[in-house]
Amino acid sequence: MTQVRVAKEQLLQFATSCFVKAGADQEIAKSMAESLLWGDLLGFRTHGMRRLPYNVKQLQSGAARGSGEVSVINHRAAVETWDANALPGLYVAPLAVEKACEMALNAGTGTVVVRRCEHVASLAAYLQIATEKGFLINMMAATPAQSSVAPAGGISRVFSPNPYAIGVPTSSEPMLLDMSFSVTAAGKVRQAYDRGELLPWPAIVTQKGEITNDPKAYIEEGGALLPLGGADLGYKGYGLCLQSELWTLGLTGYGRADAMDDGEQNTLFVQVIDPEAFAGKEAFERVAEDLMQRCLAAAPISKEHPVRVPGSGALAQVKEQTERGVLLDELTWPRLQYCAEKLGVELPVTLRL
Repeated sequence: MTQVRVAKEQLLQFATSCFVKAGADQEIAKSMAESLLWGDLLGFRTHGMRRLPYNVKQLQSGAARGSGEVSVINHRAAVETWDANALPGLYVAPLAVEKACEMALNAGTGTVVVRRCEHVASLAAYLQIATEKGFLINMMAATPAQSSVAPAGGISRVFSPNPYAIGVPTSSEPMLLDMSFSVTAAGKVRQAYDRGELLPWPAIVTQKGEITNDPKAYIEEGGALLPLGGADLGYKGYGLCLQSELWTLGLTGYGRADAMDDGEQNTLFVQVIDPEAFAGKEAFERVAEDLMQRCLAAAPISKEHPVRVPGSGALAQVKEQTERGVLLDELTWPRLQYCAEKLGVELPVTLRL
């Protein structure tokens, strides 16, 4: 069986039960499961249920805590700095977004930065918490103990892939963007490697300074991911990597020299803006909707591939998978089977493809 479909409610219950068995409190377990589920619903399969075994392992080993609270180490009217104390990022990230929204409602904007939270997965999973309230949101994350991406002109690994995401409300569907500041995410390289495939574009610089699309160069041979822009224009991604790490590691005071042995512990930047505090919510959504429609009306290079707005494909997948069941591919379903066997949790019923 290469891929299956599972009803999203059953998948949520299964993952929640796995996390409870692994040692998480019920509230934390459900939030973690919801975060992974949204990764799959939006089409970010490398950051969805495929990461269930990893997060189970982190709970069981004690690397991630299954109970407890974040520590607020600094705050002002529209700013808070948290220490997550190794709580799961899958739980802490939505909490941070909710808190930023609360501050934005009162002050027009709210920013929460977090240090030492475990695996965060797909930032896209958290954007609609804000956009459903009519707020703009931007998020960045970095992992100070992880080095994957070379600076422009270099071959050494310095940065983590550093995801960046924005959510924008319009008068119709929100615009959702989730990307990394490297040419591709490390998870995509691992996926190609596991499938025995080449990457669709050159994304890796080898230790000899050669540019390649062979994932083995990264997984087996110590190569580095190229910054966004690749070999020719990587200075752009390099600058964005610097911004991301200064906005996350810098503002949390938790840099690479502080986190050498902390594995997957992440830093997170969350900023929410209430357009009502500026020209007004209606005015913003009118302008945003007009801009989106102008993009959609742009003459395409190919009629078979019309221009799309970021997030439209992801939201279409949410609708389709909510109706037909969440698609779990050949790399994901065996991992769920493994968790079911190891934890004694019953697998969810599969649906007809």
